[in-house]
Amino acid sequence: MLQDILHNIGHFLTYTPGEPMLFSSGTFWVLFLVFLPLYSLLRSRGWQMLLFVVAFSLYFYYKSSGFFVFLLLGTSAVDWGLSRLLVRLRRRGARRLCVAASLCTSLGILAYFKYANFFLWNINALVGGNFQPLDLILPVGISFYTFQSVSYIVDVYKGRVQPTGTWLEYAFFLSFFPALVAGPIVRADYFLPQIAGAHHATRREVWYGLWLIILGVAKKAIIADYIAQYNDLIFDAPGAYSGFETLMGVIGYTMQIYCDFSGYSDMAIGIALIMGFRLAQNFNFPYKSRNLTDFWRRWHISLSSWLRDYIYIPLGGNRHGTARTYINNFATMLIGGLWHGAAWRFVFWGAMHGAGLAIHKASKPWLGRLGDAWWIKVLSWLLTMSFVAALWVFFRADSWTDAGVILARVVTDMNLSYAVPFASARMLWLVLMLTIVVSHCLPTRFWNRAAAWFVRSPWLVKLLIFLIVVQAVVELRSEDVTPFIYFQF
Repeated sequence: MLQDILHNIGHFLTYTPGEPMLFSSGTFWVLFLVFLPLYSLLRSRGWQMLLFVVAFSLYFYYKSSGFFVFLLLGTSAVDWGLSRLLVRLRRRGARRLCVAASLCTSLGILAYFKYANFFLWNINALVGGNFQPLDLILPVGISFYTFQSVSYIVDVYKGRVQPTGTWLEYAFFLSFFPALVAGPIVRADYFLPQIAGAHHATRREVWYGLWLIILGVAKKAIIADYIAQYNDLIFDAPGAYSGFETLMGVIGYTMQIYCDFSGYSDMAIGIALIMGFRLAQNFNFPYKSRNLTDFWRRWHISLSSWLRDYIYIPLGGNRHGTARTYINNFATMLIGGLWHGAAWRFVFWGAMHGAGLAIHKASKPWLGRLGDAWWIKVLSWLLTMSFVAALWVFFRADSWTDAGVILARVVTDMNLSYAVPFASARMLWLVLMLTIVVSHCLPTRFWNRAAAWFVRSPWLVKLLIFLIVVQAVVELRSEDVTPFIYFQF
């Protein structure tokens, strides 16, 4: 018995490759239930609270990415030290050198782990060498906390924020565990004042946080993980299924990636809210969009706003004429595509979104003359979603060839006679897909009222809803807990 207990404790304390700490796992929630009462006791105790949360965040990251936790610690130490030096310097050249040192450190580490093999492979292809990939493992969440690091040092340089007084405060900001491994990307000017404020979550915030967590679990562990089982069949064997079945897989992945990522964001925002911290909204029903501009205002909002403020605007934004605006849009989305993955498929994905945004902006005067009839709205939505879904194929497929085969199968082998047997065999899959479609069709005020009702409802009703969701997770879960899609980025 004692040996089993020690073994279980050791399992909790050590990193297991291939088993990252997930919000959708029972292990995390057991630990969080232990964490929360201790956190509540320390919430008003300044540095003690900071130390406790930083320690838990580092443990959380260690359980997700092993000894790469020391990389996070190193980044935080360099950033904080340079930010403190930055405010003491008066000469512009010295201040810029300080910013450059921070950016080179953060972006250099990211480039090495994420893009070294990509660039070496391309150089090898040009010279015709015999390239052996470097044995690199991408640290979980490095893209997210690197963007936070970059925005912090730039904001300090521009005077938007003051550097934190202690390293502990900055480490709290950079390693805050709800948003650490898959966002939302936290901005210093929004988050740092909350640390100093020492705000205690109100009763309403706690219940609203629980509501968001329940929604997130339902999206990720019930819908995304279940519909992924069919989607994986299609993408793992391109060309083995009919055009109709392949189309269902493409649409299925379009819904899966939304439920997976927005589910994580809902849980992250909910956990932070229970702790008394607010994280920015990251998704706003993106599949309601009737154009690409609106889509990027609703999808991964923390990333699209980061790209706007730290890439698009510094490139010149829309201040240098129409042609330059389109070029800046295209370049920004190109960088956004490369941020998602070190492969030309991701670059293509970003480039096509950049081109689509430019085309939409150029077409605005003509589109405005079409009016706002219902059929115009439907056609605009259909074109936008078809474009988005088609590009998700390059995001998910294992190769250019696979992506081409999948899209070709949809276009050249469409036979609706497969619809009835598909519906018969995949009824639950269709029901879950329909759930996402209906959730997007409902007005935002419906969801606001549903959240308000949950907050006001008796604790017994909350418990019943929670138990129903947990039971659904148990009934529909796959053999292994499925990692979040954006962990790889």
